[in-house]
Amino acid sequence: MRKTELIQAVAQSSAITMKDTDKVVSTLFHVIGEQLANGEKVQIMGFGTFETKRLSERVGNNPQTGEQLIIPARNTVKFKAGKALKEKVERRDELD
Repeated sequence: MRKTELIQAVAQSSAITMKDTDKVVSTLFHVIGEQLANGEKVQIMGFGTFETKRLSERVGNNPQTGEQLIIPARNTVKFKAGKALKEKVERRDELD
């Protein structure tokens, strides 16, 4: 599902205009991104937790040449699904 499809689905199920739904979804993504950029954890009960994690510098290999290279340290985003989301996904498996 793409962002526009998400906006359409939310608008259809909530009786909010597409324009207002777009503003809400865009603002939500912006706020989550800002919090993560500031090193904060974003916890949405029943859905999951977004948080940043520091990956340390490591040695990797260039797959084309086989040459070893240093992959620099960086921050990345981790998501851990909440209990309710996990249960919903598991029920989906039972339906198949």
